[in-house]
Amino acid sequence: PAALAEACLAGGGRLLQLRARKDESSAAILHLAERLVAAAHRVGARVIVNDRADIACLADADGVHVGQSDLDVAAVRAIVGPDRIVGVSTHDRAQIDDALAGDATYVAVGPVFLTATKDTGYTPRGLDLVRSAAHRGKPVVAIGGITLDRAAAVVAAGASAVAVISDILVGRHAEARVRAFLDRLSA
Repeated sequence: PAALAEACLAGGGRLLQLRARKDESSAAILHLAERLVAAAHRVGARVIVNDRADIACLADADGVHVGQSDLDVAAVRAIVGPDRIVGVSTHDRAQIDDALAGDATYVAVGPVFLTATKDTGYTPRGLDLVRSAAHRGKPVVAIGGITLDRAAAVVAAGASAVAVISDILVGRHAEARVRAFLDRLSA
């Protein structure tokens, strides 16, 4: 994971999310988070830790991302304070409305497309859900099945950013793939 993160940073990625396996020890997650935060901060990038507000604080990460079954945003804010980024996953309009009304920094919407990375229990939501969340006061991060070929359409639908996992690993050249995403999205 550290080598992959460093390749993404070398390719120009400036926001990384650390998603650890559920069976990983807290000590191992903290060690990796500290390593990623140091690498990211050297190049002006940020690190968000998935699910673990405690690890985010201890590693001096820039924020936390939570899902619908994790701590709620208010509880995370009580742990990390007002200055860290707090993102929340949403999968339907009601969840989006709740997230937009709350104290989240950004709202993640998805899965936009079919994804094999994580079984969310939700069918693909499509670009209409991205559109419904966009331009309502908070940045929207689209997640789920985002590929190089789909990224521009997702941003055109109103996403402020795209979260990508599988497509970064195409050809095992993450640095080049991140550059390709940035080039495509800046065109």
